[in-house]
Amino acid sequence: MKPKDKIIQGDALEVLKKIDDNFVDLGITSPPYNKGEKNKGWLVRNVKYNVANDNLAEEIYQKQQIQVLNEIFRVTKPGGSFFYNHKTRWTQGKMLHPIEWLEKTNWTVRQEIIWDRMIAANISGWRFWQIDERIYWLYKPIDGNKIGKELKSKHALLTSIWRFPPERKNGHPAPFPLLLPTRIIYSILDDEKGIVLDPYVGSGTTCLAAKLLGLNYIGIDISKEYVKDAEKRLKNYLNCKKIVDEEISKHFVEKTFADRKNNNGNTGKYRNGITSPQAKLL
Repeated sequence: MKPKDKIIQGDALEVLKKIDDNFVDLGITSPPYNKGEKNKGWLVRNVKYNVANDNLAEEIYQKQQIQVLNEIFRVTKPGGSFFYNHKTRWTQGKMLHPIEWLEKTNWTVRQEIIWDRMIAANISGWRFWQIDERIYWLYKPIDGNKIGKELKSKHALLTSIWRFPPERKNGHPAPFPLLLPTRIIYSILDDEKGIVLDPYVGSGTTCLAAKLLGLNYIGIDISKEYVKDAEKRLKNYLNCKKIVDEEISKHFVEKTFADRKNNNGNTGKYRNGITSPQAKLL
């Protein structure tokens, strides 16, 4: 199966199994976090998905995530990337970190990005308020080369800490902002064309970013309601063009790394205690 510009209703793993090998250029997703809604506080209990079960036994949840991630690996072209948004969790005092299952997949973990959400994701006094989530850049090597292609300077200078709040005016219980997939797609594919995948598409934000950037997309979600909402957003995609244009405007440098190296210039973000304008872009 070679779907294009479609939001498919169904179980992520089962739909992925039907997609051809080496078909997708880039993927982005944020799966349900398995927060254990029955055993946690009021905030977690009130973040409920339309269909998905967010209260699985942890070993089952991690096994399912590994299976999904390996299917995504299969459908991604060699040299392609997948960006996986998750968070650290705790159960009975034990930390559950996404790297536990990511290292068991076929992917190479190329980078860990910190998403500073700027608001507390949970309200309790057991730990400092958790405002961060993680975005893992996963890479499918070409012929065993795990390093991959270098980012252009205008993208790399945006740093590995991203600071923006989640989307608020959205009926989905856990939407990430349009800025997030826009930054990823534009940084990785730049002006190239391709197909962008989101296997837990929710309200369709990843597909919306892809469409606004002129790329093809595939979205998958188990909820008929979310699929309907995503399709509606895509029909009105131009309403969000200003947000995408704003993010693109941040991807700018006066001199590339190569220019600075060749002229014995500064290649870092700080000099004499002064932060460059580009270094302020997070």
